[in-house]
Amino acid sequence: MRICIIGCGAVGSIFAAHLARLNGVEVWAYDVIREHVEAINRNGLRISGAADFTARLQAAGDPAQIPRCDYGIVATKSIHTRQAMRQAARVFDDRSAVCSVQNGVGNEEIIADHVRYVIRGTTFPAGHLVEPGHVGFDIKGDTWIGPFEPTHTRMQMVEELAGTLTRSGMHTIALPDARGAQWTKLIFNAATNPVGALTRLHHGAATGFEPTGELFKALIEEGKGVARALGIELHGEPWELVMKGANAPGQHKASMLQDVEAGRPTEVDFLNGAIVQWGEKTGVATPLNRAVWALVKGLESSWTNP
Repeated sequence: MRICIIGCGAVGSIFAAHLARLNGVEVWAYDVIREHVEAINRNGLRISGAADFTARLQAAGDPAQIPRCDYGIVATKSIHTRQAMRQAARVFDDRSAVCSVQNGVGNEEIIADHVRYVIRGTTFPAGHLVEPGHVGFDIKGDTWIGPFEPTHTRMQMVEELAGTLTRSGMHTIALPDARGAQWTKLIFNAATNPVGALTRLHHGAATGFEPTGELFKALIEEGKGVARALGIELHGEPWELVMKGANAPGQHKASMLQDVEAGRPTEVDFLNGAIVQWGEKTGVATPLNRAVWALVKGLESSWTNP
């Protein structure tokens, strides 16, 4: 089996390194950060924190260097999905399936424009880039994947990928309908990410500080209202994910806070923006999600138009 990880940032690197330890699995990582690609090819990919090991795999900054793959795992920021798939689509054929483990909703639709079979996914593990070729593994957690309905992906493909990931140490559950898991993570992210980005508080601090902790809960309730209107049964309780993250060792910064500190565009359109859009379609009011979306977009604008 050959697997291509598209976007070898923190989460993508965690998946790539675990998979690379399996016999019978050939792993390729595609990333546009040249220093990261060169470090992986030179020294291997180091993971530290929740797990500590170095894995050997092949990395490329040019998709033309990557042979045909059976599976793809897209782990880019949502704002980069379209460009990444436009570049990497040649790696896959009509027998391949590509799985998103990204934040938010809307990525599968973009991936489906470029490949035949798409797998809907969501994952809880989180980390940060320490230096090129070295990723800090901050939070362990499960991954849930299922067929993306419009592409009629076979459940057998979902189960094969889930089994491979689980054997690698990334516990993955195959579900006939993964929308509930995806929306649970979406609602969790839409509460914690923008608040962390706007206040600069790490996850545990924002949860424990009463005003921001209460804001988390209010944002979650809005998101749950939209999910109910869509007929989606959540896979777990978003607040439990908040507490799990708050109780994890260290001081994990939300990915959106990491983006803000680096002056990068955020995924807020795929998180709070998506909840607002689906709220409008279903007639559910989402004023808090709309407010934090506007504030984060204003913060992004300040970098170029202060």
